[in-house]
Formats: sequence, structure tokens, C-alpha cells
Amino acid sequence: MSDIAAAILNAVRAQRDEFLDFLEKLVVHESPSLVPESQEPIFELIAEALDAIGYEIRRISGNESGGQLLAAPSGSDFGGVDLAASAPDSGSFSPVQLLIGHCDTVWPIGTLKKMPVQIDDSIMRGPGVFDMKAGLAQTVFALQTLHRLDIEPALMPLVFINSDEEIGSNESAANIVRLAQFASRVFVMEPALGLSGKLKTGRKGVSQFVVNFTGKAAHAGLDPEAGASAILELSHQVQRLFDLNDPLKGVSVNVGIIDGGLRPNVIAPESQAIVDVRVPDSIEAERITAAIHGLEPATKGVSLKVEKSLERAPLERTPRNQALWQLALEAARDLGLEIEQGIAGGGSDGNLTSPFAATLDGLGAVGDGAHANHECINVAKSVERCALLAMLIMAESPTPGGKDAPDSPERKDSDNGR
Repeated sequence: MSDIAAAILNAVRAQRDEFLDFLEKLVVHESPSLVPESQEPIFELIAEALDAIGYEIRRISGNESGGQLLAAPSGSDFGGVDLAASAPDSGSFSPVQLLIGHCDTVWPIGTLKKMPVQIDDSIMRGPGVFDMKAGLAQTVFALQTLHRLDIEPALMPLVFINSDEEIGSNESAANIVRLAQFASRVFVMEPALGLSGKLKTGRKGVSQFVVNFTGKAAHAGLDPEAGASAILELSHQVQRLFDLNDPLKGVSVNVGIIDGGLRPNVIAPESQAIVDVRVPDSIEAERITAAIHGLEPATKGVSLKVEKSLERAPLERTPRNQALWQLALEAARDLGLEIEQGIAGGGSDGNLTSPFAATLDGLGAVGDGAHANHECINVAKSVERCALLAMLIMAESPTPGGKDAPDSPERKDSDNGR
């Protein structure tokens, strides 16, 4: 272990109690996505902590969300990053590294009454502790550790926190993409994968499709032949959609919501299906998208229309993303830690950044139970991940500018090899 790795690891371990106190403050402020005002105490706690180590804070208002927070070292002018620019001017900004996370959770106000914060020697429990308030605390404490040790980051850190990730990042996605266009590399503080804490070097792409069916109403008893049932057509297409599933290729197609009809005695004139699609790579994304848009009605007198309502490209094992993984592997070895890589089925804001900059996801807490009643973190391992993040922040970029062309990804099977 190098002297600098030992110093960082000892520093974060010495701050264990301080870390847990800060994290508890974040968790006891419940912050569901759909209650924008609930995000404010979280932003204030983070802003105060970052201000204490010399960071400047910029708040971005939301229309339907609690908004966003952007932080950078004071006097840096945020590296010249311009969120209003459609594309960066390479001569007008400094090389930056982006640390992103979200402060919203899936838990409604009042959850703490039945899921109170609990801390023992090895486990901390509470709503949102794993996904992903621990990741926010780790971001703060990694930067705080470097500040206390007077270690200069290799690239200027930009911290970006949104409050709508759990509902699709609709308001913040544009800013995330712009920031990624300026960044040399991106560290996503979402929780690690599995109890062993694998870093996420791949995520499935996520799409949602809305399929609307239009038929013709008629009395179901007096004149059914005069109608055309949109529900009957929906039933045919649901089976066709489920036939697109291919577990061996990592493709899942799920008709999660259906709706339609007026009354039991009326031939349904309208119906709708909302479809969730998960794909491992861009090739499968194109294939499944074409198949869904190519659906043809099987019922006479019924038409259908397909609309796409949400899309996140896969986070793939591209050469530049794997170079960032190798950097993490080297840092972990220097710290005496063992890490693995894995592929997650769900999406994150890392899906948005990967097309534009080297991205490494799952650097947050090690634990279990995201969106579940047993949500918890492993305290010791999560504290150690603060050290790993600090090592990455101070490390030189593995690729010049982190902007190499995103050529063919490495094999995208779901192995979890190191």
C-alpha cells in the first residue's frame, strides 16, 4: 500500500462516526421525488458541508421537481462549464470530472415511522440510506478527506445532484448531458451491485412504449358485430410483446400497465398498453424498437399507434469505460481492497453520461434492499468506498481527456469477472 493510499484510508476510517452522523441527518429528512419541497433540507446539508471545504454552490430551480445542485471549488468559475451551451467549446473550459447523484427517494413521507433509522456496529438501516443518500455522504467525505490531507485532485471536481432521478430525471437530463459533454470522466454515486459491492460497468438500456388501440363502440348484446374491440386487439398484441423476451440475450419486454373500455356491455372503442423494455446494448435496442413499431393490428376495424415515452441508452463496456474500471481496480489494490465489476438491469443517470464521457457507476454504498423494506448499508465497506472515490478523484485520467471515440463495446455478457 502506498503512503498516500494509507493516509486516505486511515483518514476516512477515522471519520466513520462523523460520516454516520451526517448520513443520518440526510436519511431523517424524507425526500420523495413527488414532494419537491422535501428536497430542500438535503440540498442545504450538502451545500453547507461543501461550503466548509471551499466549494461554491449553484442552485438550479425545478418546475415539477426540487431542482438541482451544482458545486465546484470556489474561484474556479465552475471550470467555465456553460449549461446553456448546446455543445462545449474546447478552448473555453478546464478539464473537469463529474460526480453525480440524486437526493430523491421512492419512499413517501411518513415511512420513517415504520422504518426508523437504525445503526449498529456493521449495518445502518433506513429509507433511502442505500439508494442513495449514502452515496451523497460518500461524495462529501471523499472530497473532505482530500481537502484535509491537502491533496489536489487530478481534474477539477464538479458535483451535480438532482432530485428527480427516481422518476426518470425528466427535468435534469438535459443538464446531465451538457455536463457530461464538458467532462473528462464521470463517477456515478449510485449504490454498488449486490452484497459484494460490484461496481457497475454496464447497465441495460431502458425504454418505455405506449401502445394506443382505437376500435369502434357498439352494444355488446344487441349489435356486437357492429363494433371492433380495442381490448381484443390489445390481448393479441400483449402476447406478441411478451414473445419478444429473450433472457439469453438479456432482453426483457414487460407489459406493465393496461387500460381500456367504457362499460361491461360496450365493445371497447379504446385501450392502451404501457411497455417497459430493457436491453443490454444498442443492437438489441434497435431490434426491439423496430419490432414494437412494426406491430400490425390483428383485429378488423382496430388501429394501433406506438409512441416512445422514455429512453435511456445502455451503459456499455466501451474501451474508455473499461479504462476507468481499470483505474478503479488499481486504486482498490493500492488500498488493499478487492472489487469486482458487474452489469445492472436497471438504468441510472450514468446511462445519460456514458455516450459523452468515460463513466463508472455503482461507486456508492455497499448494501442491499433498494426500494425495499430491508434497505440497509454495510457501514465498514461503505466507508472504505469513500477512500476508493478519493483515490479516483486524485488519479490521472487513464485516457487523454477521457474523450476517445466510443467504438465497439467489449463483450457484454453478464459475467461479473474482475
